[in-house]
Amino acid sequence: MRCSRQSVAYGVSMPRLASGRRLSAALVAFLLAGCSGFEPLAEPDTTAPTRYLQEPARPGAPLPLDWPAVFGSAELTHLVHDARIDNLDIAAASARILQAEAQAGVAGSALFPQLSGNANASTSLNPGTMQKDSPPFRSSISHSYSLGLSASYTLDIWGKNAAGLEAARQLAVQARYNRDVTTLSTVAAVVNGYFNILAAEDRIGIARENVRTADRVLAAIRGRLSVGTATALDVAQEESIVATQRASIPPLEQQVAQQKFALAVLLGQPPEALTLKDGSLAGLKVPGVAVGLPSELLVRRPDVAAAEAGLKSAHANVASARAAFFPSIDLSARGGLESITLKTLLRPDAAFYQLTAGLTQPIFDGFNLENQLANERGRYLELLETYRKAIISAFSDVESALVAVRKTNEHLRLQLAVVDASRRAYMISEQRLREGTIDIVTLSQTQSTLFQAQDQLVQIKLQRLQAVVSLYQALGGGWTKEDIATRAPGDGK
Repeated sequence: MRCSRQSVAYGVSMPRLASGRRLSAALVAFLLAGCSGFEPLAEPDTTAPTRYLQEPARPGAPLPLDWPAVFGSAELTHLVHDARIDNLDIAAASARILQAEAQAGVAGSALFPQLSGNANASTSLNPGTMQKDSPPFRSSISHSYSLGLSASYTLDIWGKNAAGLEAARQLAVQARYNRDVTTLSTVAAVVNGYFNILAAEDRIGIARENVRTADRVLAAIRGRLSVGTATALDVAQEESIVATQRASIPPLEQQVAQQKFALAVLLGQPPEALTLKDGSLAGLKVPGVAVGLPSELLVRRPDVAAAEAGLKSAHANVASARAAFFPSIDLSARGGLESITLKTLLRPDAAFYQLTAGLTQPIFDGFNLENQLANERGRYLELLETYRKAIISAFSDVESALVAVRKTNEHLRLQLAVVDASRRAYMISEQRLREGTIDIVTLSQTQSTLFQAQDQLVQIKLQRLQAVVSLYQALGGGWTKEDIATRAPGDGK
């Protein structure tokens, strides 16, 4: 017998036969059963590029799972370790794995026989008026005792229950991958939050040093005012610079406090439980990252793997919905002991049994089965496009991170030159101020330029570190598909 997989899989216009042809309908269903296997899983028509635009094409080993350690901060490494264990989002994602695996167990139970036991004892009063229509009436009492077992089993000839189990299993796999997505996002958030705190503290330190520098200049200008070589306007201009620098400190202190509070949440701790050492961006290392080939990315991104698992689950649901068109064969058996007196219940004469086999073939259900199949097909097509988008987004994330790393490195190099030139200009201006050969306006300009350049330099350093973090995250953070099988559901590492 030859058949078309496509026509069976997606044939949502199955014929509805008249009552005179019901036997033929059952026969056709049996013949079509030979075509009821899973159809091939569609491959997304997305071709992996041979190389990244920003990098030469060369294979690369997976990144280390403990990649935050490459920044050279023991405190950061400790924070990331705590987050992997105590983060509440990761814990919730791990609980969702347990739920999904339990649901897979529920779906798999349909593949096994169902067995139940029962024991009953009853006493009934039968009124005499039910025995005859005229007195005298005599009521009677009857007893009944029984012990029994019952079993039932649905033959999964067409693979409906097996497909349902596969769909549930893939959802459990997807839950594991989603937990890993959550873990990777959490680790990146901890690292970026820590860097934000260090950057804000560096900016506070620069602002306080600038206040001291501006105070020193202000004292010099006031000295010149006392001897008549400066004006009150000169003093007011410098006081404005001092006040501006002082005013920049409270928002930065607020940022540090709020970032610490956010970091505490990521660690699953109340804000008062988090303590950090004083640190600086200057104490961190900026690692190089081997990105590998684009084709390697597809097995190193948990979000891509999660999208693929969701697609496989939807594919199995299509097969299950298709199998619902075929007959359902149910087997059942029950047996045990029955007696009207307890003393004769265990005699061989009290035994009874019943065997039943039944076949149910859908004939007409208001197109319910067709619409269920169409719905599952639509869901499958939706997740196919979601899978394609996950693949394309993965490539785009890496390219964007590579551009950010390259351009922030270039920006940092240029900004270092700006700070160096601004510092030299300011030092010359301050020296000339003491010599009395420069006007206050020029001094104020060089001073403000240096202060702004120093603050901007810290922000660019932060951006460069965050670009590296984004690159690690875009490359999957050391995750691989092979690693998923070695971890327990509650292990967020």
